[in-house]
Amino acid sequence: MPATRMTLTQFLIEERRRYPGATGELNGLILSVALACKSVATRVAQGALAGVLGASGEASSQDEPQQKLETIANEAFLSCADWGGHAAAMASEEMEAPCAAAQGESGKYLLVFDPLDGAPNIDVNLSVGSIFSILRVPSGAEDPAREGAFLQPGTAQVAAGYAIYGPSTMLVISVGRGVHAFTLERSIGEFLLTHPDLRVPERTSEFAINTSNSRFWEPPVRRYVSECLAGSAGPRGRDFNMRWIASLVAEAHRILVRGGVFLYPRDRKDPPQAGRLRLLYEANPVGFLIEQAGGRASTGRGAVLEVAPQALHQRIPFVFGSREEVERIERYHAEDTGDADLDLPLFQVRGLFRDPVGA
Repeated sequence: MPATRMTLTQFLIEERRRYPGATGELNGLILSVALACKSVATRVAQGALAGVLGASGEASSQDEPQQKLETIANEAFLSCADWGGHAAAMASEEMEAPCAAAQGESGKYLLVFDPLDGAPNIDVNLSVGSIFSILRVPSGAEDPAREGAFLQPGTAQVAAGYAIYGPSTMLVISVGRGVHAFTLERSIGEFLLTHPDLRVPERTSEFAINTSNSRFWEPPVRRYVSECLAGSAGPRGRDFNMRWIASLVAEAHRILVRGGVFLYPRDRKDPPQAGRLRLLYEANPVGFLIEQAGGRASTGRGAVLEVAPQALHQRIPFVFGSREEVERIERYHAEDTGDADLDLPLFQVRGLFRDPVGA
């Protein structure tokens, strides 16, 4: 291990020095989150040996079946954040309503988290993760544990990040000055900086979408995917690879490291739902990281970070990744007149003219 490798604590101290008036409370909250992630990583690694696989028999706040590890991870986040005393209140994807932090009556921050993203991957030993977002307690808020205190747009985030529990455990964070990834060195129990200043490549030939929903897609999404699948003979003039991991954290990590675009668009499968992913727990923190790394995070029609939340568990369409691909998808939505034939074959090549080669 190189002697010059910076720990997460050292990194946060260096960042704090840039702001003479900083109290260190934000650093303390991030370190509490990191402690929770270490705890979850240990339980994920133990898997069947610790009897933590399978359903818990309970349901989440959204009446979805809950995995044992989701319950364990939720408790780890609540316990670590509460003990630190830097969060005034917390909201979890697994809980119906926010809760006040017993030790954080004077805390300046709100913690929002998805304790275990990609839960269906647990039992088949694929990558899962945790996602978090940190907001300031609104000025004048009498009760920071009320839902309204958390309904802030993604642009209001002061920090966000995720942990990915894969072959190695990594913590990826942003405090508003770029995106940095830390790898857990288990022998010393520390997160060490291994990937400073991550940047999303501007161009890509890789996209991720669940094609089993293709019959429900809107025309702009069908157009985009059809053009990608047409490869070098199609309008895009180059071949694309398709990926789908069914874990938002894993998808985001791949895109941060090597580029790509992820689509979980609005569709007709469940018309009352605007989208599938949760705005506060998933789209906003991941969108914050992607934008900080030079990419683009969108609803497919506009910036996701600018959406004003209306409810704690609000769902939303989400498209993010390499900027030029996301902007292309936004352009296709803007060009859509609503008159297109929804039954056009998925693989049909659209348009009379190809884009310039390499576009």
